[in-house]
Amino acid sequence: MKFYDFKARKMNGQEVSMKDYEGKVVLVVNTASKCGFTPQFKGLEELYKEYKDQGLEILGFPCNQFANQDSGSNEEINQFCQLNYGVTFTMFEKIDVNGENAHPLYKFLRKEAKGLLNDKIKWNFTKFLIDSKGNIIKRYAPTVKPEQIKADIEKLLK
Repeated sequence: MKFYDFKARKMNGQEVSMKDYEGKVVLVVNTASKCGFTPQFKGLEELYKEYKDQGLEILGFPCNQFANQDSGSNEEINQFCQLNYGVTFTMFEKIDVNGENAHPLYKFLRKEAKGLLNDKIKWNFTKFLIDSKGNIIKRYAPTVKPEQIKADIEKLLK
C-alpha cells in the first residue's frame, strides 16, 4: 500500500482520493478544537498560505480520541476552524486515529512512521510529512510547531 491508495471524506461529504495530491508535498495532521495545541491551526494556515502555490497541501483530520477535545459535529468543527483561524486548507470528516476503528489512512501512516515507543498517535496535532512521490518522510510530535517544519517542507518543495 502507498499513501495514494487511500481515500477520505472532506467536511462536505465528498470522497477524495489521496492520489489527487500526487506531485504535491503533503502535511497530514490530526486536529482538535479544544486542545492546548489548537492554536497550531494558525501556524498551519500560515504554512499553507506561504507554500500552497509551490505545491504544499495540508490535510486536517479532526479526532475526538484524546480527552474529548473535538466532540462537535463536522459542521461545528469546520465553522470553528474557519471563524477562529481562517482555515482554508482541506479539512476532512472526524475520524479515529487509533484502535480498531482507526481510519485506514492513519493505520498506514502509523505503520510507516512509528512514534518513539510504538505506532500509536499519542495526542492531537501529530503531523506526518509526505513527499511529492507519496513517501512518508517524517512524523512530528504534537509539541513540534508548524513553523518548526518549514525547513523540511522547503527541502521537499525544491
